[in-house]
Amino acid sequence: MTDRAGSLIDHLNIAVPDLRAAMAFYEPVLASIGIAQMLVIPPGAHGPAMTGYGWPDRKPFFWLVDEGTVGTNMHLAFTVGSREAVHTFHRAALAAGATEREAPAARPEYHPDYYGGFVDDPHGINLEAVHHG
Repeated sequence: MTDRAGSLIDHLNIAVPDLRAAMAFYEPVLASIGIAQMLVIPPGAHGPAMTGYGWPDRKPFFWLVDEGTVGTNMHLAFTVGSREAVHTFHRAALAAGATEREAPAARPEYHPDYYGGFVDDPHGINLEAVHHG
């Protein structure tokens, strides 16, 4: 398998119209793949309220920002360690209120080892869990 791991992106901010609702959705979904809430920043000198998520022993890399507007055609893919983890994420997202986009399956049109599942979060953001292997 070709190594498809890694990224140059340090962190990502996602604007949401209702931060509390987004947190209620994302916390159980991200927890299903080991990502936890790490930091909450109230509104103030640095801008709107934000909450950061990441691996418990590292820094936040995924931020929800109380901005009021979701970008169009937003797609976020989280790399997971197994095909079962793709299913776990997918089930957790549906249980938290996501809408099914595409059930977990092999996606050879992307590459031979691609396995992913897609949902839309309550704000219309296309989320994916993907395993490369």
